[in-house]
Amino acid sequence: MGSSKQRRGNTRQRIQDVALELFAEQGYEKTSLREIAEQLDVTKAALYYHFKTKEDIVVSLFEDLTKPIDELIEWGREQPSTLDTKQQLIERYSLALAGAAPLFRFMQENQATMRELSIGEMFKDRMTTLLDQLLPPDATMTERVRCFSAIFSMHAGLFVLKDVEGDPEEKRKAILEVATDLITQAHRAD
Repeated sequence: MGSSKQRRGNTRQRIQDVALELFAEQGYEKTSLREIAEQLDVTKAALYYHFKTKEDIVVSLFEDLTKPIDELIEWGREQPSTLDTKQQLIERYSLALAGAAPLFRFMQENQATMRELSIGEMFKDRMTTLLDQLLPPDATMTERVRCFSAIFSMHAGLFVLKDVEGDPEEKRKAILEVATDLITQAHRAD
């Protein structure tokens, strides 16, 4: 019997995936809930059961993305503030990002919508908290820039490398290696 519940959770995810695809193809503004329903071959009522508006879909995507980041931040709070912890933070963040590449593309292409839905702010707060956790105590300006660059290179890597030939996991590991180098350098005693 348990499968219908699972199928329903699945519908929510399919709606999110299809919506993101359509937003990417034709833009957020031009996409209607009706088109999303048609693409999924479900009634508008079935779609409405999960999401009342396009905004609801986008906000739900962000909540799903930020959940692993929030868990990561919580985890970081409970760890000793060592370089090892910070390297693990970056590694876990890399994995959380890997699943969110389409969403980052949406963020980049729909900045006005991001501002309207104040999702950008929500995300920036998370990044600030993560950055604080990565910094060495009494960080110099150079060390701050290194830690910021580590996060930035992970975000940028999602876009810059998407058109480069190669295995996605290999790309993820290469980006992670660069980010880890930056964090490690920031923690060297002068």
